[in-house]
Amino acid sequence: MISDFFSKGGALQSKLLNFRARPAQIKMAQAIESAINLDETLIIEAQTGTGKTFAYLAPVLLSFAKGTLQKIIISTGSKTLQNQLFNKDLPVLIDACNFVGTVTLLKGRSNYLCNERLNRFMLESKNKEKSIQIELVKIKNWSIYTKTGDISEMQSLPEDAFIIPLITSTNDNCLGRDCPSFDDCFIVKARKKAMDSDLIVINHNLFFADLALKETGFAELIPNASVYIFDEAHQLPDIACEYFGESVSTRQFIELTKDIDFVYRTELKEAKQMAKATEQLRLSVLDFRLSFAIEKGTGSWREKSTDKMIQLHLQRLFQVIDFLIDVICERLGKSELLNHCFERLNKFNLLLKKLNSIDTVGYSSWYDCTKQHVSLNITPLCVAGRFQLACEKKSATWIYTSATLSVKGQFEHFTSQLGLERSKCMQLDSPFNYAKQSLFVVPRFIPEPSTPGLCDFLIKQLSPVICSNKGRCFFLCTSHAMMNQLAVGFKRTLTLPVLLQGEKSKQALIDEFICHGNSLLVATSSFWEGVDVPGQTLSCVIIDKLPFGSPDESLLKARIEDAYLKGLSPFFDVQLPQAVINFKQGVGRLIRTEKDKGVLIVCDTRLVTRKYGHLFLNSLPSMPRTRSLEKAIDFLQNIK
Repeated sequence: MISDFFSKGGALQSKLLNFRARPAQIKMAQAIESAINLDETLIIEAQTGTGKTFAYLAPVLLSFAKGTLQKIIISTGSKTLQNQLFNKDLPVLIDACNFVGTVTLLKGRSNYLCNERLNRFMLESKNKEKSIQIELVKIKNWSIYTKTGDISEMQSLPEDAFIIPLITSTNDNCLGRDCPSFDDCFIVKARKKAMDSDLIVINHNLFFADLALKETGFAELIPNASVYIFDEAHQLPDIACEYFGESVSTRQFIELTKDIDFVYRTELKEAKQMAKATEQLRLSVLDFRLSFAIEKGTGSWREKSTDKMIQLHLQRLFQVIDFLIDVICERLGKSELLNHCFERLNKFNLLLKKLNSIDTVGYSSWYDCTKQHVSLNITPLCVAGRFQLACEKKSATWIYTSATLSVKGQFEHFTSQLGLERSKCMQLDSPFNYAKQSLFVVPRFIPEPSTPGLCDFLIKQLSPVICSNKGRCFFLCTSHAMMNQLAVGFKRTLTLPVLLQGEKSKQALIDEFICHGNSLLVATSSFWEGVDVPGQTLSCVIIDKLPFGSPDESLLKARIEDAYLKGLSPFFDVQLPQAVINFKQGVGRLIRTEKDKGVLIVCDTRLVTRKYGHLFLNSLPSMPRTRSLEKAIDFLQNIK
């Protein structure tokens, strides 16, 4: 029985020195074992401290050993958890369960070095800045001895480093079997290994990329399995919407012009007309971006597309694309890379025309501007039907788990988005004693969110708390603007180390935070979940405000409009449930073990002044509450 595996003197305790059985963990493992035997769909909210990773790994590994399962797919919501699961948790369970199958880690293609693009970029970098050339040399040296080509191995490289898109491939620019470096391709090797493995650890983006690819009927990224387990399953609805939608961006066109120009300079130097047409395309794309006349932001493409100037530039872009297509047609067959560029150009052209048609019902048509580029997107408002149809094609057990799936104990918000209303749901409480281990503070006299001068006020009020705790603090923000302002202010005010999201890779920042032992980390969305810092290295979590999505965010805006049409309340049925789930994720960073102690500070008085505040409070563990920052300081100073 699975309970024996987790019991005192059981197989797991023999592998972990301080392991102690947790009733909720055993209950979860038993439920998953039963679901596997009955081919059921099971949804489990396992709160922090349940030990859900071991609770779902043990039954699937033991079932495989019995011959009940053939292939196992485990999907996580973040690369951080994916790496932790593969490198830390799985080896322990594999040993304890005597699992003899093959295991592999598979990520999306943007995580793997592309040797061909690296070599090409190095050829073109002779006139680049010296810092870029130095970075390229480091990457080239690393590429010689890496076995996986996984970019995350280079922890000194920030996740948003400028150079990463230049040395990795996309579905658009990958040459496939025509690539000169195909035999040494890291992504090809990783996918082949995954196809031959018994247990594959992926992430949600890759799962939906595979579904989208299988819908075309041409290929697949991951094999079919006997059981699918989704950890951090609360992320699935939004990711599903993204992958069941379509988009095209000026960045894709600019990258395409670079590749065509490379063909001209290296293979077809006589094709001057092609070079001129390519330059016209580049300029037309830039003009189209400039016609939006904003630095960055998102909005409704349905509304924006009525702008006469934007349509003028768009029609000009279509003309230039058609001309370039005619020019390239005359040279097809003279270059494999050019042939591939031609396919991309036609694909982008068709997508752009499709996205310019704004009358598709049930979809959100929106644009997203960055400083340099703009993308046009069409996203389905409901993915439940398509998701269920894809799942029904696979005869398998489906397990969805997360610490945050319910709102005040109810799962409807999650199940309705994925069409899982008939699934079995269960909720497992945390074993932690929050009454003794924590203190929840909503400080008095905090100005309302968006009040001018709020950032300076927070720095002044919270610096004494952070100093009294000797750092050891996460300050989680709901926007990059607030994050950057706070980081600048705290660096000016505090003598402690202040770390900022984006300065290094996520894992490198976590490692540095732990190494310092007295630092403040200021971060936004990616640190609200999937981050595990146990012990007193992190004993204070501050949240700037309740994480409501911006009503101007296009997908949310479309869902709000859809709620109106269905006679629902956009705030109570759409915005509020999602904010509660996001809030629970941020709160979950504080207490990670039974010995942890810490203070949670939420700088948003709406928790106590608005009627909906109780929904947030009642969705959290029972934590003692106060309005006094002095009591927070006392609590922190009494932690041993």
